[in-house]
Amino acid sequence: MVRPAQRLHAFRAPVTPRPAATVLLIRDGANGLEVLMTRRSPTASFAPGAFVFPGGAIDAADAAAHVHARRRATQEDSRLTQAIAAIRESFEELGVLLARRADGRHADAEDVAVLDRRGPFFEQCLARRLVLAADEVFLLTHWITDRDLPKRFDVSFLVARMPEGQHPEADGQEQFEPVWVRPPEALERHRAGQFFMIFPTIRTLERLATYACIEDVLAECAGEQPWFVSCPRGAFVRGQDQRFMEHELPFGELALVCPDGQMLHHLDWQCDKAVPLLRNVARLTCSNPGMMTGPGTNSYLVGDAQTGFIAIDPGPVSPEHQRRLHEAAHGDIRFIVCTHSHPDHSPGARILQEMCDRGGRRPPLLGMASLPTAASHSAFVPDRELADGERIVVGESEHRHTLRAVHTPGHAANHLCFLLEEDRLLFTGDHVLNGTTPVIDPPDGNMTAYLESLDRLIALCEREGVGFLLPAHGHVLGNEPGQVHDAPDAIRRLRAHRLRREAKILSVMRKLPGGTPDDWLPHAYDDVPRKLWPVAMRSLIAHVERIREGEHAVREKNGSDTR
Repeated sequence: MVRPAQRLHAFRAPVTPRPAATVLLIRDGANGLEVLMTRRSPTASFAPGAFVFPGGAIDAADAAAHVHARRRATQEDSRLTQAIAAIRESFEELGVLLARRADGRHADAEDVAVLDRRGPFFEQCLARRLVLAADEVFLLTHWITDRDLPKRFDVSFLVARMPEGQHPEADGQEQFEPVWVRPPEALERHRAGQFFMIFPTIRTLERLATYACIEDVLAECAGEQPWFVSCPRGAFVRGQDQRFMEHELPFGELALVCPDGQMLHHLDWQCDKAVPLLRNVARLTCSNPGMMTGPGTNSYLVGDAQTGFIAIDPGPVSPEHQRRLHEAAHGDIRFIVCTHSHPDHSPGARILQEMCDRGGRRPPLLGMASLPTAASHSAFVPDRELADGERIVVGESEHRHTLRAVHTPGHAANHLCFLLEEDRLLFTGDHVLNGTTPVIDPPDGNMTAYLESLDRLIALCEREGVGFLLPAHGHVLGNEPGQVHDAPDAIRRLRAHRLRREAKILSVMRKLPGGTPDDWLPHAYDDVPRKLWPVAMRSLIAHVERIREGEHAVREKNGSDTR
């Protein structure tokens, strides 16, 4: 858990969200799946003028109406209440009634015509012996309004088949212009500026657009769990606010920098000045973007004006970058550490050290020396070798900042991650990246060591309560500890990706037993752009080595068992 005193922004409690429900009424059209949408009133207090699905806040009466509804055996009370609220709202706003008559037939236009849409809904249904068809309403997604907004809702997005023989008619107060639209068409019109929608609607339609018909959608809902649960976070990109879900690349950074949802962070990549992430952590990105480096190499400064700074990964030879790093630390760099010796990480260390030396302080260069297996461009000798578990400290008491070295071979034999102990942050170098997977390039790279190091990091993050990962390329990953997509979750997903790739490679090797890596590559990486295949070849070879090592170990074991 990050120390509160190190947060950039003062605590601001988000508005408590109000429970609500909305329903996607769907049908199979001539050209595919269609969904019913309406335009909200231009004077509405929330999302004015947006095209939405019918719905609204859950009332106490909805929870009291369970006896008036049919339910599935697997439908929990809370889900039943949400379905009832959605049924009520769809009737009040659009005149669509999801109910059954006493004889079991669905309500039709005749039933709708005799009900007063402004009158007491449940009492009218009871009087006409109509039972709400809550058993035909399924949970689709679950959205919680962004933390920065003044009016917030905790909304279950539900889905139901549009009743036959009924026709939507907007109430003309809250909703206008009911329209049937295919999800891809709605998204296209929105992009053209002709069909305004808010973020949760857009993302729900993006997912719905992948389904061909009603039966496919309802089959996915049979488990009674939402497709996803999301409380998005916002930031500025090119001066415009954008929203991001938990699985998207910038989310972790926003959770770290603006945990209460403040719209204060800018995500644009730039190399001119350091980006504060906490009061004691800043990131400065080198101007070396590319296929292997993404937006550039991230250098980090840990510390403050009172304690001095630890510089992590000064980057490639780039005197301009090292000068900016030196200036961002006000010249007070106490230690320079390198996660590993690859040329986009460590060569700038000596340049930065000389800059500091000219200012009267020569910080030691720390890390692990490269091994003979490293390529010539990755040769590295620190002033002092760091041992696994060794600590580097600046400051004391409440101003203490401690980095603990964690040896994580795999991407490179001398790779180190660094745990900022007081704030439970993990600097991952190239071992864990945001938006891509590191290349494992033998002989200095080793896939077995890489996976074992991932296991070690998972255990470390769980033991120490680490929620966020600060990579050498890309934005911060993670979430508050224990939340979905936190640090252990992110590392597990990376590990699972590697093992899926290995299983695919093994399958290809078995189909082409006499083949070579050149033969296997097009099949094992057929989901990767061809221009990346030369890079993918390195990791493929690392996987092949690991597979063959495993097969050899099995043969050895079987041989020893027979002796």
